[in-house]
Amino acid sequence: MSKKRNQSEKPTIIEEELNTIFSAEFLEKTAKETGFIIRNRIINPLVMFWTLTFGFGVQHDRSFAGLHRLYENKAKIKLSRSSFQDRFTPKLVKFVHACVLHGMENIMQTPNLKLKDKLASFKDLLTQDSTIIRLNKKLADKWPAARTKKVAAGVKVSLLISAVADGPKRIAIYGERISEVKTLRIGPWVKDRILLIDLGFYKHNTFARIDENGGFFISRLKNGVNPLIIKTNSVCRGRSIDIEGMRLKEILDKLKRQVIDVEVEIVFKRRKYNGKQSKDVKCFRLIAIYNVEDEKYHVYITNIPADRLDTEDIAVLYSARWEIELIFKELKSRYGIDNLTTSNPHAVEALLWVGILTLIVSRRVYHLVYSANLEKAPRYTHLRWATIFAEKSLELLGNILDYAGIDTEPMDIFELFQSQALDPNVNRKRLMDIWRA
Repeated sequence: MSKKRNQSEKPTIIEEELNTIFSAEFLEKTAKETGFIIRNRIINPLVMFWTLTFGFGVQHDRSFAGLHRLYENKAKIKLSRSSFQDRFTPKLVKFVHACVLHGMENIMQTPNLKLKDKLASFKDLLTQDSTIIRLNKKLADKWPAARTKKVAAGVKVSLLISAVADGPKRIAIYGERISEVKTLRIGPWVKDRILLIDLGFYKHNTFARIDENGGFFISRLKNGVNPLIIKTNSVCRGRSIDIEGMRLKEILDKLKRQVIDVEVEIVFKRRKYNGKQSKDVKCFRLIAIYNVEDEKYHVYITNIPADRLDTEDIAVLYSARWEIELIFKELKSRYGIDNLTTSNPHAVEALLWVGILTLIVSRRVYHLVYSANLEKAPRYTHLRWATIFAEKSLELLGNILDYAGIDTEPMDIFELFQSQALDPNVNRKRLMDIWRA
């Protein structure tokens, strides 16, 4: 039996914070604006919101039946399984999506979050990437998979990760066949921010647009690109080859330098305008660092000036792209976004947003915890944190509802058994029925 909080008790910072971000007033208003509820008769939007957030991704039972039982238990209401499943509509998708956007906006407005040391002059460090989520093959008409001979379905979840927010800044869901480049839209928002670009997004026109909008980028140089070297940023001691005016591939295997830092000229095609496509030329910085283990140069292209970040900084910074892979791993292994077996397309979309919502809530609690123990903050690794967060999720769910004024005393056990142990299949024939009175 859960303990009812006395009114005189001081709420924990976690309960207070989460109930402030996702207040009962905000959730009810959003549920009505999106059409998810009309009147609070059967579905309580606050209980539904927190039940989904803590009941889908972080629990072992990710079925509709498991969510239905959890909602009944927390809302203290008897609700048929079909009535619960019927709530997974486009209106629920809009409701959860609106909550995700609200959560991301709140995280980005958290005060005192900024980059430090050499990155202090930049507003943020951003990484974009996508992951494929396999779906029930019955959804192949709506979300056809790419590069497969079998009937299959899949969606592409695209994330823009912020180092300042330590979480997602922008999220979108696309069909699997949408190319990576089309998921990254450049505009004034990139000003004074660094984007770490994966090779899947490699495009010189994209780099030019980032530069022209006042932003910065770092990318590995794509194989086959052979830029013209126009200037050397670093002077080597001793008898070194003069490489200005030469192509990169002409000199890369001949050099004995550990590091190359030069300015290069890139010729590329602009986007079509009025049916015409023109060529253009941009100058970027190219850095090559010899990797002893691979016995070759790792080559990077960027527009960050040498007086702001040196060569080693560029290479180390690009390795931070690994953080987005860890977030995808967290979303899949801890928050269930790759465990969507339903053939209901609206349920798929809703639960994808629920998994991302759980990540946002988890990162907000994570920030509260490590901020209170800054000496040991580096030891709070994200994947370990996600494991502990999942283990304590039902306890946290009870505390949040308790703080919000929802009676968290469990349903009477007899009433609970009567409701949840009942087979929902009314007309199913059972073997022993003909023998029992």
